[in-house]
Amino acid sequence: MVQVHRNSYALVVSMESIMINWYRGNDCSMLMSNCLFRIGDAAILLSNRAADKRCSKYQLVHTVRTHHGTDDHAYRCMFQEEDKASLVGVALSNDLMAIAGSALKTNITTLGPLVLPMSEQILFLISLIGKKIFSLKMKLYIPDFKMDFEHFCIHAGGRAVLDTIEKNLELSDWHMDPTKMTLNRWGNTSSSLLRYELAYTEAKGRVRRGHRAWQIAFGSGFKCNNAVWRALKDIHPSKEARNNPWIEEIHRFPVEVPKVESVVSSP
Repeated sequence: MVQVHRNSYALVVSMESIMINWYRGNDCSMLMSNCLFRIGDAAILLSNRAADKRCSKYQLVHTVRTHHGTDDHAYRCMFQEEDKASLVGVALSNDLMAIAGSALKTNITTLGPLVLPMSEQILFLISLIGKKIFSLKMKLYIPDFKMDFEHFCIHAGGRAVLDTIEKNLELSDWHMDPTKMTLNRWGNTSSSLLRYELAYTEAKGRVRRGHRAWQIAFGSGFKCNNAVWRALKDIHPSKEARNNPWIEEIHRFPVEVPKVESVVSSP
């Protein structure tokens, strides 16, 4: 809308309210959502007025949206329906992790040419040709996105998801810090998570002019969306205190969060 309407503002509100989706039954696949989500919200003001550049914090550089709704497995992996007792809940399928990985792969493949340096694109293309065309037994090269992004804000849907993304993108604890601490402190607040994560980075005083932040989000559908932001100025925590939910307790973070371990119960 701000691309179409000149000299305009757009107020974007992101929120999660679990009350309307609280499941009261006993189906295990639906009870999971009661444990995952918390109530939270955030809002940002977008502007396309040239005069607002002086007071704006970020410039929106790229957005990429991937939707796999035409695939039945992706469409049903997070689905609101009735259980056997006619109670409405959101069912999560066992294919969720695999489907999320596929959506992320498609999304990153689309975003890569827009942000990666040519050297990384060439390395990826060579490995792709060797694997797909010449059937060589080689791993597909994963581009180093750390060369193009200083900050990563990843949808904190759960520790297993985060550990997988951290491993595949070869991110450090420092890069994962905003995401893991947001999940630890605020839980999964759905679409507003990415605002909390960027606010954490600001509260730590890490954002400098020219830095680029990559926000990656997942949702039912199944969809994977991302946004790339460029900082227009240094972000000083003291000046953002009024609008930052972390500012009064940022000194307590990061805290140590144990790794997820597989547990096999005895029969």
